[in-house]
Amino acid sequence: MKKIFLACCFAVLGDVPGYSQAEILTQASKLYDANYNMDFETIADLTYPEAIAQSGGKEQFIQKLDKEYQNEEYRRRLQLTAPVFQVNPVKTIGSRKFCVISFRNPTRYFYESKLSSDEIQKKVLTWKQLTGTKEVFAEPNRNSINVKRVSRYVGVQDASTNGQWKFFDFDDVKQAEAFHSIFASEKTQLGL
Repeated sequence: MKKIFLACCFAVLGDVPGYSQAEILTQASKLYDANYNMDFETIADLTYPEAIAQSGGKEQFIQKLDKEYQNEEYRRRLQLTAPVFQVNPVKTIGSRKFCVISFRNPTRYFYESKLSSDEIQKKVLTWKQLTGTKEVFAEPNRNSINVKRVSRYVGVQDASTNGQWKFFDFDDVKQAEAFHSIFASEKTQLGL
């Protein structure tokens, strides 16, 4: 199903001049798949190099991802096998190209210790604050929290990426902060 969807997107976007959105869609799909499969090495390879550097290097970046997906408190799992990406037009600002991609990204957090009713409600409020969405639901039978949010990747293509699309994942607070510090003047032009 995912391959059919991508093939349709390529057919529609294949005639876009210059750097095609089909290429961005392919890379964004690889990044999502790597997140879905917890392939942290691939996530690091597809992440903008300066975001990796600001997190202390590739090894620390991967350790941080691993801890965000599975730790003593919870296990994080993405729910969609094939999200529908909304790819904005590519914008050239100076010598860089940018593209904002958004998609629905429901994520479930399974807690390791059984949560009481009060604890699960506190977790719901915490996840609402952390993710900026109102669609956070307690799932007491699964001992989990279901967070339904719209996620964003921002693709950047420049000299530091050797002409390849590399991404910032705005669900990761540190990556969003890195983007805003590196591209402080560009973020307004991108509507971020």
